[in-house]
Amino acid sequence: MNEAEGRAAVVAEARSWIGTPWRHQADVKGRNGGVDCAMLLLRVYVALGLVEPFDPRPYPIDIMHHRSDDRFVRFLLASAHAVDKANPGDAILFGYGRNFSHGGIITIAEPLTIIHAYSRAKMVIEDDVTKNFELVPRLADAKIASYWG
Repeated sequence: MNEAEGRAAVVAEARSWIGTPWRHQADVKGRNGGVDCAMLLLRVYVALGLVEPFDPRPYPIDIMHHRSDDRFVRFLLASAHAVDKANPGDAILFGYGRNFSHGGIITIAEPLTIIHAYSRAKMVIEDDVTKNFELVPRLADAKIASYWG
């Protein structure tokens, strides 16, 4: 598949997770399942063959308070590369506490819209980041990674 088809496939796969309950370290799609932001990214990119399957668990729910190691960034950049411009299908990571510990999949570049397993919403949602009071202050330092280009 070409880049445009790949990006569209990532967005479609991510959207198929919308409504899945937020559950720490879970990775089962659907209303009776559960997923957190790390496992959502992993399951979407693995499902499309962009990432080799692996399991980063276990990881503490409050990793951002106790560890400075950016495991999330390291895992992401093992398969993708950092980019400056957001495009649909790319991943975005936000800093919380001592590391980058929340991520989503970009669905729309302007306004920046992502799909993420969001604990405040208690589920996977599609969210305009520019209207999310918790993510707006983290945008300046966010990291974007792409499997293309």
